[in-house]
Amino acid sequence: MERPGVKRRSLYSRSARPRTGDGSPPVAAASYARAALPPASVPPELPLRRGVARAWNRFYARHPARLTALAAIAGALVLFGAWETLRPPGQHLTQDDIEAAVNFAIDERGQPPSVASLAYAAIIPSVVRVNGYDPAAGPPKPAPGSGEAPVELPATEGIEEDFHERFTAVGTGVVIDDQGTILTNLHVARAAQRLKVVFHDGTEADAVITGARPDLDLAIIQPNVLPDDLVPATLGGSGDLRPGDEVVAVGFPFGIGPSASAGVVSGLLRILEQEGRITMRNLIQFDAAANPGNSGGPLVNASGEVVGIVSAILNPSGLRTFAGIAFAATIEDAAGAVEESPL
Repeated sequence: MERPGVKRRSLYSRSARPRTGDGSPPVAAASYARAALPPASVPPELPLRRGVARAWNRFYARHPARLTALAAIAGALVLFGAWETLRPPGQHLTQDDIEAAVNFAIDERGQPPSVASLAYAAIIPSVVRVNGYDPAAGPPKPAPGSGEAPVELPATEGIEEDFHERFTAVGTGVVIDDQGTILTNLHVARAAQRLKVVFHDGTEADAVITGARPDLDLAIIQPNVLPDDLVPATLGGSGDLRPGDEVVAVGFPFGIGPSASAGVVSGLLRILEQEGRITMRNLIQFDAAANPGNSGGPLVNASGEVVGIVSAILNPSGLRTFAGIAFAATIEDAAGAVEESPL
């Protein structure tokens, strides 16, 4: 029985399960929540995501090493791509830049070597000095104090006691094959009774004339001793020459040398006449300095290839000194004298 004026506390069930009015068993909270939610409220992609996650876990469990390696490679590619994107652009090199770098490497001074110096370096191992002498007086000897001074040749028949005439028997030759065959001028080879050649390395040898082309003033001489390091010249072709092309004449002007003089081709197919008679034809005209002693020496192009054999100079004054005009027989004609092909 309730007492008047006293309120009773409400009684709450200790069970978390909700009671049903019909006395049926209570429904679990989670089940009740699911039952209370309409079916359309469950995200349809949720089961798919869970399936993909389970499949990935199973796959990773079977191939952990491969997946790790693939991840590392992918990371490296990403880093490389970022580096390529962020690095500064490379320098664009022109052909002039490349040539300048090569020339600087060749020449420590930072200056490119001249065409003449390169041509000289290529031909000089093949150049020989040709001396004529009289056996009765003995071989010619250098003047005291210098191994490269002009040689005082004894007087022989047909050689006048003029300064230039006394050096007619001092000339130049060029080795054209590995047998030691030497091309020179005929007027050099037959100016004295005996010949002696001096190779680039200092080897000396007697030589004899083995062939001649008087129409080209060419002689073929053969030494009796060859150096161990014999270097034949490279024969070029005169067909590619044009007026203005650079050429170098190498020889022993007045017995001094070896000396190099540079110039250009002045003309082609020149003809020399004497007293109205053609003495030489098909000559290369050039303006590189040539003097007595240069006769028989090589005329080379910018690559150091022999394109001609120095044969004559022209001086309207009558003096046998250079006046700006010199001539060379083409290497085709010269090599033809010994059945050598220049190409």
